[in-house]
Amino acid sequence: MKNSKPVISFVGKSGSGKTTLLEKVIKRLKQEGFRVAAIKHDAHRFDIDKPGKDSWRMTQAGADVVAISSSEKMAMVEIVSKEKSLDEIIAMLPDEVDIVLTEGYKSGDKPKIEICRSEVYRERLCSPEELLAIVSDVVWDDLDVPQYQLDDIDGVVNEIKRYIAAHCSNQ
Repeated sequence: MKNSKPVISFVGKSGSGKTTLLEKVIKRLKQEGFRVAAIKHDAHRFDIDKPGKDSWRMTQAGADVVAISSSEKMAMVEIVSKEKSLDEIIAMLPDEVDIVLTEGYKSGDKPKIEICRSEVYRERLCSPEELLAIVSDVVWDDLDVPQYQLDDIDGVVNEIKRYIAAHCSNQ
């Protein structure tokens, strides 16, 4: 069995800035030498194949799994009868990953960083027990977890680095 990897889910309502924050956090972690895996949860049907391309044609022909590989990237598309759990997806990741950051999975059991933008909403999705931190343009006086402003990438990255260090020391 693979070593468990530290996982943090970035959650928030649509339009709260999850993807924008994740882009900045991933870029900063990469600059500091971390190997980052990102998993995006999509509640809707998605398709990464382009009609007419070889991989699309193979899927259309009935292949259950289609892999595309080059010297720089590898992708695999699997037809599934039911959605894979986050833990099942994480188990498929390379061992060399230092941190797994997800977008979504708000009902999952992983620690969360919630993004709350007041123009989108002013109530939290997560209970305090689920939260590693909150990123918001308002202060939550009733919340005893680290709080960061929407543009405080250093603070969020430092929180993630503390989490990685604590996770590694517990193994």
